[in-house]
This record gives sequence, structure tokens and C-alpha cells, in this order.
Amino acid sequence: MPTDSRKTRRILIADDDPVIRHTVTRFVELEGYQPVVVNDGGAAYRLLKTDSNFRGAIFDMMMPHLEGIEVMRFMRTERRLMRIPVMMITSELDLKLMANSFAAGVTIFLPKPFTTDQFQSTFRLLLNHQLEN
Repeated sequence: MPTDSRKTRRILIADDDPVIRHTVTRFVELEGYQPVVVNDGGAAYRLLKTDSNFRGAIFDMMMPHLEGIEVMRFMRTERRLMRIPVMMITSELDLKLMANSFAAGVTIFLPKPFTTDQFQSTFRLLLNHQLEN
């Protein structure tokens, strides 16, 4: 596969939970995408400052250093990052928090715990959103 094609198939994953990180990484690979995995919001922020070649991003809501919503707010201030759709994974069911996340630019939520089918459906919706923009 040419390098440019691989870059357009990359998905940024940021989650501090090793089990969720592994599970999401595996699901992304099964869907034919290349995961780029970091352990927390600060690492995602640093990576996005220099690399915008992602087809989508999947963030945990609550992470050390920077929470998912804070990384989202940064992304929406950078023109080169605005096109990247973001799935937020969360165990939080706070409607205000969800509303604030959508206002910050989150494309779609996936509540924890989730099944393979739920992940696949949500992931495909995320990628379809990117194609529409």
C-alpha cells in the first residue's frame, strides 16, 4: 500500500486504560485501519501538534494530563485538525458533559462497556461522517 494511502487509513487512539486501548486497537485493525496509539490526552495533544494525517480519532473522555474534551477543543482551533471526526468513549452518563462535548466538536459517543457490534457500528458512523465533510 502506498504511504499516502496508509496515512489516510490512520486512526488516532488515546486512552489511559490498557485493556480499552488494546480492545479498541484490535477493533480498528479488524476494520482495516492503522491505529496510532497513545496513553493519555497530553500525548495525543503533542502528536496532533505535528501530525494531522488521521482519518479519525477515538478518545477516552477522562484521561490524565488532558481530558478528551480538552484535546477536542484544541483540535477545533486548528484548521488542519477540524476535519478529523472524533469518537468519545466514556463511562460518564452526565448529559451536561455530553452536551459540552458535542459543543466542543465530538462527532459521536460510545458508552462503556461496549460490544464488538456496538463498536463497529459507531466506528463506521464516525468514518461516514468524515466522508460527508
